[in-house]
Amino acid sequence: MEFFECDHMNFYNKKDLQNIKTQKFSFVKFEQSNYVLKIILNRPKKKNALHPQMINELAFLFQYAADENKVRSILIKSVGNVFCAGLDLSALSGKIEKCDSTIPKPRSKIIIGELFNKLHKPKICQIEGDVYAGGILIVSGCNYVIANKNVSFGLPEVKRGIFPLQVMESLSKIMPFKKLMDWCIRGYNLDAEKAFELGLVDQLAEKNKIEKSVNRWLDQVNLNSPTAIKFGIKTAHEVNSNKSNHKFLSKMLNKLLDTKDAKEGIQAFIEKRKPNWD
Repeated sequence: MEFFECDHMNFYNKKDLQNIKTQKFSFVKFEQSNYVLKIILNRPKKKNALHPQMINELAFLFQYAADENKVRSILIKSVGNVFCAGLDLSALSGKIEKCDSTIPKPRSKIIIGELFNKLHKPKICQIEGDVYAGGILIVSGCNYVIANKNVSFGLPEVKRGIFPLQVMESLSKIMPFKKLMDWCIRGYNLDAEKAFELGLVDQLAEKNKIEKSVNRWLDQVNLNSPTAIKFGIKTAHEVNSNKSNHKFLSKMLNKLLDTKDAKEGIQAFIEKRKPNWD
């Protein structure tokens, strides 16, 4: 039974989703067992920076998870020393890495914040590497976050002439707004303990115990009614969010990316030099 038809994901046709096992993914891996869909960011040489097709692959898996009754919960983790470095700034400047992914183009634009809001199933994030910029949008979009005690979280966008607009929107529902704005404006790193204090992380774990903690959470969730949980997550989203925010912030980001500072900041990042704001 579908309670909220109007908010259903419709990026891809059902035939493509049904053939998921024959699709080729270039930047993401997935595994499915025991009612859990594991989504694994798999671009370690680029610090799992979000390539446009990588975002497309994530959306494909999210819609599959939303439609598949044998998926009750979603685990997001990564390969490599960095969980996710945010958007691929090289791609923003037009230098898009070629790939052989067979995931079709979406029917409409994918906005990461909205993508998480439309998947009304429990999502857990397993963090064993540092998280930067738009990567925090993935973290804040999950219902539960377990992190290694040694990881850090950074919002360096202002150093690139950008502002973490969608991250700001998602984090505003998690941490005190004044502290959030200070983080966005100064662009510093938070250690795992501070992220835990502010509510971004729900549980800290030693490296050799994190898998056990994740599996315990998944086991507890999957014992409960999937219909009740789906209904509850969707209802909570309806009550606590403004649907237009992420679309508006995406438009604002596009305007910001067209400014002189953003172009200079991104180019300086690519050239590995300090930006010149004059």
